[in-house]
Amino acid sequence: MTRYLARRGLYLLVQVLVVATLVFLLLRLVPGDPARAILGETATEDQVARVRRELGLDRPIYAQYVSWMGKVLQGDLGTSITSGRPVATDVRDRLGNTLELIVLATVASLIVGLPLGVIAGLRANRLPDFVLSAAAMLGLSLPGFVVGTVLLLIFALRLRWLPQSQYVAWSENPVEHLKLLVLPVLTLASSAAAVVMRMTRSSMLEVVRQDYIKLARAKGLSERVVILRHALKNAINPVVSVVGLELATLLGGTVIVETIFGWPGLSSLLIAGVRARDYPVVQGVVLLIAVLTILINLAIDIAYAVLDPRIRYS
Repeated sequence: MTRYLARRGLYLLVQVLVVATLVFLLLRLVPGDPARAILGETATEDQVARVRRELGLDRPIYAQYVSWMGKVLQGDLGTSITSGRPVATDVRDRLGNTLELIVLATVASLIVGLPLGVIAGLRANRLPDFVLSAAAMLGLSLPGFVVGTVLLLIFALRLRWLPQSQYVAWSENPVEHLKLLVLPVLTLASSAAAVVMRMTRSSMLEVVRQDYIKLARAKGLSERVVILRHALKNAINPVVSVVGLELATLLGGTVIVETIFGWPGLSSLLIAGVRARDYPVVQGVVLLIAVLTILINLAIDIAYAVLDPRIRYS
């Protein structure tokens, strides 16, 4: 297990380095001049040149890269061009809000998708299976912006059961904060729950046909023990992988949700940085999202190795 973790840790470092380099280089290909974006279109060339010198944009690309990478390795993501605030501070303030959405949406998708997938797998080709499969296809077919907009129109604007898009921090009003979480979490969890349900169903269908399940039933074990201790235990591995992929997908899916519901997370900070051509902000947010995605995949690999020891030696 130690060798497996060491190998995965080495891959992690290489992936982070490659991602950081790609983020830096790709942003330099984006059209537009940050200095002119700060000063406006009426600025003179001398003013633009002065700001470019102050920002270090007049130096060669390799010099900018070495300087930026050296700061990143020290935990310094630079200073925002537009606000003048440290990017690390802005990212830290927004990260908790984004993780809150993702974690709650993942938990909700497991609470809904896992038991429904088991039911569908045990009732394959029967009415419950048809109904649940149709509901899952609907959840997969509807885009996030459609689900979010419909939920907002029905429950916030028409029925007024939940508040509209006006963020309230947990420290200010915990009850109001929880109410604001309901609609964005449901929006994110709708497609994730459908994926978990379909994967659980497929995995259960494969497992319940195995000989050891037939043997467990022949020994007189109760159906609950057969399903929970034998079938579900062996069917859970593929679901763990899917949950990891969904976590990474939810990181990207928060862009739409945070925009619709006015949620101050990483995605809204990223969009503001792109519009202002704020290189440090965009680089910092994209790099953090990439690192989080890599860490999620690493955690899933470790969990998979714990559940299936054979993977540790592959």
